[in-house]
Amino acid sequence: MRALIFIISLIFGLSLEVSAQELKTNVYVGTVTEEGDTLAHVELNPVIVRPQRFLQTHHDVRKFWRLARKVKKVYPYAKKAAELLHEYDAKYVATNDPKLRRQYVRQAEKKLFDEYGPQLKKLSISEGRILIKLIDRETKHTSYELIRDLKGGLSAFLWQGVARLFGNDLKQEYDPVVEDRMIERIIYFIDTGVI
Repeated sequence: MRALIFIISLIFGLSLEVSAQELKTNVYVGTVTEEGDTLAHVELNPVIVRPQRFLQTHHDVRKFWRLARKVKKVYPYAKKAAELLHEYDAKYVATNDPKLRRQYVRQAEKKLFDEYGPQLKKLSISEGRILIKLIDRETKHTSYELIRDLKGGLSAFLWQGVARLFGNDLKQEYDPVVEDRMIERIIYFIDTGVI
């Protein structure tokens, strides 16, 4: 019996050594001359670096993909909101007359509601919650602050009340380190083209 175990371990050890020798191919050493110095130049095979595994159970995998679908749906709206805010903010700040500012905000609001209103009305409550966080991520301002700055404190208070009725909070900030860690990973995967 001991002889059989010894022979099997010997064969297994030799096969590992043969496979390890096969991995050492395609390493070329050359030299590069820069400013009178000769440097060694080694071309190595590419190494794939993957993030640490963060999905431990089947439940975590299902939760991740459910969240990924929602983030993928609302992320373009958040990016567009940041782009439009930058565009509108330049025109808004350039106008000093409060009456013209209110008129400009009303025109922009009407245009945005006509263009994006039907799609945004179809969002679920959880998708709206994610959109609020992503708008904070993209614009560096909470939704409450944006409404307060553009439409006034009373309007921001009323919209905050409506959001609270549906379980949302316009003052909610995006936390990529702790609370919204999974959303940040999903955005990274979207931006790199993995998802």
